[in-house]
Amino acid sequence: MDGNGRWAKKRGLPRALGHRQGGEAVRRVVKAAENLGLECLTLYAFSSENWKREEEEISDLMGLMRRFIEANLKDMIERRVRLRIIGDYKAFAPDIVEKLEDAMEQTKHGQRTLAVALNYGAQQEIAHAARLAAEEGSIDPETISRHLYTTDLPPLDLLIRTSGEVRLSNFLLWQSAYAEMLFLDVLWPDFGEDDLRQACEIFVTRERRYGGR
Repeated sequence: MDGNGRWAKKRGLPRALGHRQGGEAVRRVVKAAENLGLECLTLYAFSSENWKREEEEISDLMGLMRRFIEANLKDMIERRVRLRIIGDYKAFAPDIVEKLEDAMEQTKHGQRTLAVALNYGAQQEIAHAARLAAEEGSIDPETISRHLYTTDLPPLDLLIRTSGEVRLSNFLLWQSAYAEMLFLDVLWPDFGEDDLRQACEIFVTRERRYGGR
């Protein structure tokens, strides 16, 4: 989800308002994913590199995270959406950790999955998985995959990046090995159901050979 800051800058607004509009886009897209019948939606909300941002912006993001959980937990339960967090979320403030774990517990029986990457970095994830695989005595694709944060999630089919940037930025590097990729010029706060639907329509036209001819 990229482009919150640029969305705000284009309108002469503070970055915090861009992040709030990005939160509204999350609500739209989660509902759109349900309408489209998607089994799992993963959102990159806070990377392990985002700690380098200004302290004020980080504080705004933490506040947004608290409010988002409080405002949307009931709706997620009613919609039977399972919340899954990937990344080292326990590095956040204790009250945020408590809210996240409570939300995961209350939604654990959901039929669809919303996976949110928090304090996540794919290189760190792979290194962590490799260390655990080494403790088992064998470092190979199967053992590494078994120790990834996403081990209980379905395979990644389509990776979408908004805002026009054409790079993965340390997101799901292992899982993206055979995923289709789509880079869109739309800024995240403007992303909605029509954009997700169009992305899915593009996806189904792709021929996926997984290395075969």
